[in-house]
Amino acid sequence: MTLRDRAGAFIDRPLVRNFILGVILFNAAILGLETSDMAMARAGGLITLLDSICLAIFVIEIAIKLFARGGGFFHDGWNIFDFVIVAISLIPAAQGLSVLRALRILRLLRVLSVTPSLRRVVEGLMSALPGMASVFLLMGIIFYIGSVMATKLFGDSFPEWFGTLGRSAYSLFQIMTLESWSMGIVRPVMEVYPQAWAFFVPFILVTTFAVVNLVVGLIVNSMQDAHHEEETEKTGNYRDDVTARLDRIEKLLEKR
Repeated sequence: MTLRDRAGAFIDRPLVRNFILGVILFNAAILGLETSDMAMARAGGLITLLDSICLAIFVIEIAIKLFARGGGFFHDGWNIFDFVIVAISLIPAAQGLSVLRALRILRLLRVLSVTPSLRRVVEGLMSALPGMASVFLLMGIIFYIGSVMATKLFGDSFPEWFGTLGRSAYSLFQIMTLESWSMGIVRPVMEVYPQAWAFFVPFILVTTFAVVNLVVGLIVNSMQDAHHEEETEKTGNYRDDVTARLDRIEKLLEKR
């Protein structure tokens, strides 16, 4: 076994993966402590040192993966994801780039790449995007129609909510989320326009209870498909392993 193969086998060990997961969670706690003035005043140097150690571990991990897999490292989307997250952390937070210090918490997202169950969720969400694009287009059309109608119907009396197309769209988005939609917006409008319920109720039924649930259904279906593919792959790998062992046993018997 070559040194590159040994490096690949080492980084793929469950123990190493669990260690990296532990470092990610520990680093997330450290970054949280950095937001506390009291904690930084008491142990700022130690917190900064621990953060640097965590970052060094991540860099070493990425370096080992690059050495073990070479150019194939960038053929895996999760490897690219990890590489970008760590690269962002290495950019110095100089003047004008102080926002990069806040972006260091993105390291916590590496939990997605080292936890198979979370990866399955993300992969299911990504596979649902094509179908979701059509649903979002439908949602956009509904919102545009509703915004135009609301602006023309209620804009004169309630300019703060429906005075412009943008304000109408934002107000309708609030109504769709059911956040203070009745007492906050609809009932005051109905005091001036008693028949306004004929506009708002169908809008809520179409957007909140139909289109949004359609998005949820697409995501759930995609996650189930991803889980089924994973189980199929595991079954295929197990079958191949059993077949290979049986072949070796048959060869041993033939030699006897």
